[in-house]
Amino acid sequence: MTIALLLTLAALAVVDSTSFGTLGIPVYLLLTSDRSRGPRLLIYLTTVALFYYLVGVALMLGLSTAMNAFGDVLESRPVRIVELVLGVGLFVLSYRFDPKWRAKRGKPQRTFEPRTGGPRTMVMLGLTAGALEVATMVPYLAAIGIMTTAGLAVTQWGPLLAAYVLVMILPPLALMGLRAVAGKWLEPKLERLRAWLTKHSASMLSWGIAIVGILLARDAAVYLFT
Repeated sequence: MTIALLLTLAALAVVDSTSFGTLGIPVYLLLTSDRSRGPRLLIYLTTVALFYYLVGVALMLGLSTAMNAFGDVLESRPVRIVELVLGVGLFVLSYRFDPKWRAKRGKPQRTFEPRTGGPRTMVMLGLTAGALEVATMVPYLAAIGIMTTAGLAVTQWGPLLAAYVLVMILPPLALMGLRAVAGKWLEPKLERLRAWLTKHSASMLSWGIAIVGILLARDAAVYLFT
C-alpha cells in the first residue's frame, strides 16, 4: 500500500461525494427539516454508506468474476438490440420531464422532492438512491479496480473501503455541523438553495435520464454497427 494509492482513492472518494445520492438528496433533506430531525438524515447517510460498502465488498470478493461467466450471453446480438432500444427509449422519455418541452405543449412543470418521513422512509430512500446510482458509480468502480489490481489483503482493503464511503458522506455531515453552528445566519441561504433545487429538479432528472440513454445506445451501436 503506497501513498500514491491512498491519494488516488481519496480523490475518487471526493468525486463520489458530489453525486446526487450522496450530496443532492442530503442537502435537500437538510433544508426541509428542522434541527430536531437531524438523526433522520444520519439514518439516510448511514444507509447509503452501508449500501456502497456492501456493494464494494461483493465486488472485491468476486461478484464481478461471477458476472463475467455470462459474458457470452451479454455480448450477443439480441441483447445488444434490447440495449439499443432501451437507450433510445430512455432518451425519448427524458423529454417528458424537460420543462421547456412541457411548456411548449402547455403542460405543467413537474418538480421532484425526496419524500421525508420516519426512519423506515429514510432507509428506503437511501436504498433507492444507492440502487439507482449503481450503474453510474464510475469513480467507485475505478477504486475497486485499483484495489483489486494492487492485490491488497482483506485486512487492507476492508478498512480502505470503509474510509472511502466515509469520505463520500463527509460533505453533508459538514453541512449539518455548519448549520448547527451558524444558526439563523445560514437559514435564509439554505432556503434559497432548497428553492433552487426544487425548481430545477425536473431538468436535472431529464438530463440524467438522457445521459444514461445516450450511453446505453452508444454502447450498443458500437457493437452492432462497427
